[in-house]
Amino acid sequence: MASICVLGLGYVGLPTAALLAAAGHRVLGVDTDPRVLARLANGEPHIDEPGLATVVRAALQSGHLRPAARPEAAEIFVIAVPTPLQRGEGLPRADLAAVRGAAESIVPVLRKGNLVLLESTSPPGTTRDVLAPVLERSGLSAERDLDVAYCPERVIPGNILKELLANVRIVGGLTSRAAERAAELYRTFVDGEIICTDAMTAELVKLMENTYRDVNIALANQLARMAEDLDVDAWRVIELANRHPRVHLHQPGPGVGGHCIGVDPWFLVEKLPEATRLLRVARELNDGVPKVMTDWAIDLVRDVTRPKIALLGQAYKGDVDDARESPAVRVRDLLVARAGAQVATHDPHVGDHRDVAALHRCVDGAHLIVLLTPHAAYQQLDPVDIAQRMARRVILDTRGCVNRTAWRAAGFRVEVLGASPRPR
Repeated sequence: MASICVLGLGYVGLPTAALLAAAGHRVLGVDTDPRVLARLANGEPHIDEPGLATVVRAALQSGHLRPAARPEAAEIFVIAVPTPLQRGEGLPRADLAAVRGAAESIVPVLRKGNLVLLESTSPPGTTRDVLAPVLERSGLSAERDLDVAYCPERVIPGNILKELLANVRIVGGLTSRAAERAAELYRTFVDGEIICTDAMTAELVKLMENTYRDVNIALANQLARMAEDLDVDAWRVIELANRHPRVHLHQPGPGVGGHCIGVDPWFLVEKLPEATRLLRVARELNDGVPKVMTDWAIDLVRDVTRPKIALLGQAYKGDVDDARESPAVRVRDLLVARAGAQVATHDPHVGDHRDVAALHRCVDGAHLIVLLTPHAAYQQLDPVDIAQRMARRVILDTRGCVNRTAWRAAGFRVEVLGASPRPR
């Protein structure tokens, strides 16, 4: 088994490091955040992910996984660091500072024959034009002396371990030798098929997977608006349309979040602005939905002096603790910026106050509930109990997940994205 240095112990890096260790590799897990290292020193991951704590503890106890603040010499290096959007004037751009920083940190310990893998989602050409030149500061050629490859992660929070093991992996090398060496590594712990290609193709595959979903969600959000204007239930339209064997409409919502779907299309727009008009329109449509939801919420309490608005959910999707790029957070920030409303939030997976008592404090005396994240806990709420706690019984369901009949029977005015007339 190999000595491996994994740089970045986030949602992808830590599970990957733990599974590599479980396969028998000697793994050094590197992270620059002392809080992450402190948690691991106590045998606890900093991420709330099903099954992860058990795998991490076993890897640490076996000695096959060792956390560290700096990289050391190894046979294989895996870079799994964030590539967030850099927002400012003009269009959003990929922030590759962490990729460059990780690459720079291993230059002093690189040796001829090392395999370097990039897993971070990146614009096309990053492996060749950004990673390789940094690695070559070691005096080694990225194609002759090293093996450099791109293998994008293809997992979703809430199911990371299963998908790391079972999903098909696309491995793209700067050379065919690099791709095959990378595939050999993944075969030691991945059950899914592993397909070799070139680095640029692998980069584009990853970006198109998420761009397809973003455009599909934009279509669903456009459908929601059409359904509202036509007095039709968009959720029923989607359900019936998806009975067609070649149709797979996604669901509308308060926007698009997470570290991939709402981010990756911008990487393509940045690289190819003239060839990505559809992607840009979809991105702008989805980015605009949080403001639409904010305006809707304000309209529902317009007649109340100093209203209290209870926001249920801050994670970007149901039953995960991941609030990166979450539209729920954007709605919260937009409402807080509006003078005159008291905004309370609750999420059973995000933040320090996750219990039922915190939920009750959130809705006590509220004039409006805005359901932003479809956590199972929210779908199981007793509307009769909630009704007794509120100053006024109104709920705006942006996820189409509440039992409308039960909530209306409890005396609620139920507004549903895609099924209720939207304020003009």
